[in-house]
Amino acid sequence: MALPPLPAFPTGFTFGVATSAYQVEGAADTGGRGPSIWDTFTHEPGQIADGSTGDVACDHYHRYPEDVALMAGLGTDAYRFSVAWPRVQPDGTGPANPTGLAFYDRLVDTVLAAGIDPVATLFHWDLPQALEDRGGWMDRDTAYRFADYSALVAAALGDRIKLWVTLNEPVVHMTYGYAMGVHAPGRMMLFDAFPTTHHQLLGHGLAVAAVRAHSGSPVALTNNYSPVHACGDTAADRAAVAAYDALHNRLFTDPVLGLGYPTEIDFDLSVVHDGDLDVIATPIDGIGVNYYNPTGIRAPDEGHPLPFEMVQLDGYPTTGFGWPVVPEGLRDILVTLTRRYGDALPPLYVTESGCSYPDVVGPDGDCADPDRIAYLDGHLRAVRDAIDEGADVRAYFVWSLLDNFEWAEGFSQRFGLVHVDFDTQVRTPKTSYAWYRDAIRQARR
Repeated sequence: MALPPLPAFPTGFTFGVATSAYQVEGAADTGGRGPSIWDTFTHEPGQIADGSTGDVACDHYHRYPEDVALMAGLGTDAYRFSVAWPRVQPDGTGPANPTGLAFYDRLVDTVLAAGIDPVATLFHWDLPQALEDRGGWMDRDTAYRFADYSALVAAALGDRIKLWVTLNEPVVHMTYGYAMGVHAPGRMMLFDAFPTTHHQLLGHGLAVAAVRAHSGSPVALTNNYSPVHACGDTAADRAAVAAYDALHNRLFTDPVLGLGYPTEIDFDLSVVHDGDLDVIATPIDGIGVNYYNPTGIRAPDEGHPLPFEMVQLDGYPTTGFGWPVVPEGLRDILVTLTRRYGDALPPLYVTESGCSYPDVVGPDGDCADPDRIAYLDGHLRAVRDAIDEGADVRAYFVWSLLDNFEWAEGFSQRFGLVHVDFDTQVRTPKTSYAWYRDAIRQARR
């Protein structure tokens, strides 16, 4: 059944696509690139669902001209990519690796030549292994190393990048990588991982200044946000919801907007030095919103190690990941941010929105993905609804342009508008690719 046309979006609204370095680049040992924590983690038996690694991934390092041509075919306004820190600084310190920077120089020029704005994320979870060996984000010095690295990238690309993102989803990197151990670097520290929160945020604040010394383009921070659904109506359930909301939605936003750390969870703030919160609250030009689904929460049973318990939300269709499909959740979080922070909130950019399904290329060469089309249609309408309710939303980036290496799930989850055969590297646009191309045209009318 054909979907009705999308409503028109405000003039100047940006429609984009997104990827990240480790998930698409490959070329893990090319051009002087050093190992990242994900190179180490994926080569440890049992860490990745299908036993794969990002050594080759989508080979975007070599095939980027083909991938940029696919973006141009979409009519997309912007490409959000990430810079691999260990490609620029193989051990996380010292001068830039010229071969690594040269790759991003070529990529950015190719993107611009296609009439597309390059949007650069400086850290998308691929910390140089040498820095992890010295403590990683548990070590305060990593924040300063991140600022140095950010300055190197901004000095090289600052005249061409249209929007900078310092960190991608630091709450996910903290919880999955350091608290729960399911992502690299695989530490299981629970709330003892709080220093990684503070040092990522300190690095963000330092990086904002470092980037601005070399670029006049806006600088943002991207967080993962999730509306919290109470699965129970007791006072304990409500307290659990408040605790989860503080951890997931406020921990990496309140301090950036000058409000300090939320108090609903008793964090050990001994790592916070005088002046740190001022650095973290350096004014920024945008907040990136990555949204996939809401989260069900209830009070935990006695002896549970966390002040909340996550509950599967029933009554919704699910993606291949098993995540509930709730487009109105994106409207809810955009409106909630707008009302919660008021005039302190900078413009919002939906920097990731997408879904995984087990897409296959049929005998006729087509790759039909009607569920993804319905997903994207619903979420774009949710953004338009949020704008109508007063949210200053400037962009929507589909995750992802390509099927890619999906972290701990390896190649078992496909998020792309374009199908990738990981054995042959053949790219096949899915039906959602054509739909998004047409949707962009509709929304610009």
